[in-house]
Amino acid sequence: MCDAPALEDFCPLFEEEAAQRRSLLPGDCSPLVQSPFADTPTAEPPTPTSHHNPAPLLPISPAPRLLPHVDASVLPSLGGFGRHQKQLVVLTWIPALFIGFSQFSDYFLLAQPNGTCLQPSANGSQWTSAPNPLGGTDDVPALQPQVNGTGAEDGDGDGLPCACEERTLELHTGLSQNVVTKWNLVCDSAWKVHIAKFSLLVGSIFGYLVMGVMADWFGRHPVLILSVLFMLVFGLSVAFSINVTMFSTLRFFEGFCLAGLALSLYVLRVELCLPAWRFSMTMVASFLMVGGQLLMPGVAALCRNWPDRDDWQVLQIVIISPFVLMLPYVWIFPESFRWLLTTQHYRRSKAMILAKASQGAGVSCFPAELEQELHKKPQRTCIVKMMSTRNLWKNIVVLCVNSLTGYGIHHCFARSLMDPEAQPTALCHTDYYTMAGIAVATCMALCPMVGLMGRRGGLLTFMIITALASLLQLGLLNLIGKYSLRYDTGTMQLFLRDSLKRKFSVAFSIIGMFSSHAVSTLSIFFCAEITPTVIRGGGLGLVLASAGFGMLTAPIMELHNQKGYFLHHVIFACCTLLCIICLLLLPEPRDQPLPETLADGETFTRQTLLHPGEQHLLLAKSDRDYSRVHDTPLHLSATGGGGGCCFVWSQRKT
Repeated sequence: MCDAPALEDFCPLFEEEAAQRRSLLPGDCSPLVQSPFADTPTAEPPTPTSHHNPAPLLPISPAPRLLPHVDASVLPSLGGFGRHQKQLVVLTWIPALFIGFSQFSDYFLLAQPNGTCLQPSANGSQWTSAPNPLGGTDDVPALQPQVNGTGAEDGDGDGLPCACEERTLELHTGLSQNVVTKWNLVCDSAWKVHIAKFSLLVGSIFGYLVMGVMADWFGRHPVLILSVLFMLVFGLSVAFSINVTMFSTLRFFEGFCLAGLALSLYVLRVELCLPAWRFSMTMVASFLMVGGQLLMPGVAALCRNWPDRDDWQVLQIVIISPFVLMLPYVWIFPESFRWLLTTQHYRRSKAMILAKASQGAGVSCFPAELEQELHKKPQRTCIVKMMSTRNLWKNIVVLCVNSLTGYGIHHCFARSLMDPEAQPTALCHTDYYTMAGIAVATCMALCPMVGLMGRRGGLLTFMIITALASLLQLGLLNLIGKYSLRYDTGTMQLFLRDSLKRKFSVAFSIIGMFSSHAVSTLSIFFCAEITPTVIRGGGLGLVLASAGFGMLTAPIMELHNQKGYFLHHVIFACCTLLCIICLLLLPEPRDQPLPETLADGETFTRQTLLHPGEQHLLLAKSDRDYSRVHDTPLHLSATGGGGGCCFVWSQRKT
């Protein structure tokens, strides 16, 4: 290759320099050709180049590694967000509808019935009760006495309102029988209903934490398949429970598997997309989950009055059975290619690329750097290593608090929205559809807001709206009641005051539910974008578990019969103010590649408000000349030159 003997020793250097120049070409890939000796495509070897007129020798810097830059280099060379990736994203959308069914099944399986006492114990009264629109107890006991057509306000605390030998329980949620009516979980046994509600949420919290770590250690695909299999086992077993204890235990494991399923699908969806597609693809899945919430009353109505089984058993089977459609995901859904590259599973990555090329999935070239890294062993990372970082753990903690606050205060607004004096009807789900409609409106508003203001700006805006709605509801309504009692004494004035107060409460509740739902949704997506791939499952699991703790406050308040509700609302209102300050510390991940390693996540920090040029000018203007600071009396006294100080001071004075 080299004609001059003097340059013979430098030929390898020129060849290396040429290889480096080729590696800097877009995609750093070689075209795939079909080898005559193999059935799978192989990378075409680079053609030798000649150097007849070599340039002067320059210091050669090491070529930059392109494999860690998945969004910028690897995925575009493998077809980008092409047809194959879009098909996989659609496969992550389909289970979102079934997940929505399971997450909102408590409203029907554990709804409080309307009871009528047919044979009172002693006083001959008839006892009725109004169901809670959300399936809880609120301020109304499970059974309330009605004597001579008027309802008593409270029981006597000794179980007298429930002193009934025979009663009838009637549901208003589409089913003719559920878990509460099956095992008569009213009065003294009403606390078991709250335990059953705890079981699904607590199982979800543990599932997010455990399955998130497993997704980082073993991969997203094994967690997905494992969750589907055990979801079918425990979900179908719930329908054959023989008592409420068995029901609550199996619901715990159902929530555990449901959390693993939702988390693995969320991570896979985010890691499949390029930066421009991440948010829109995630919002489609959110719409489908809300669609499951909207369709749930219709599904419950179809399961009513089943001949051989109880209604709630049929409903549980109908909810869980569609997950059978996910069993083929074992073969048709691959492992996350991004996770394989980041954890150095290079042999599996190569096999996946060749399989895509053989299937015509739009793969036009092969990363040449991948061949040089095949000898490396896989390296896994646990979420615990997040504590050794400086910025990343702070970002995740801020998002955990945001998620907890969003879901916790959402229940406060939802309870204020409910009308305790409304009469239930058999086919009326006003409160249920109101919450679902607010969720749909939130998803529709998030798309333009995030596109216009970015992730951090949108999250900050919705958090400010949540704080204002909460503070106005807590403060303004009390002021209305205080001053109206001072100046209004007539019956009509009191009625107008209560009507005005109710309208303001409903308005603030709707605004608060809208903004708090947006805060919780954005916090989860924000975490998925700023958490590195090596610990994305664990980081997202922490934020989702925090959201579960926020949702857990609802059954806790119901268990205590809403005692301390005002303090509960005040605490979360203070948390919103704290979150507003902390949100300013988060980075802006819009149109940015996903961080892959802990080092990438550590450098993914908040951008400065000033441009680099403006910041340089600001620093230049602040430069001062401090060369004569040693002449000052303060400096002389500090260095021990007291006499000199007096001499200089006397000279200046004269």
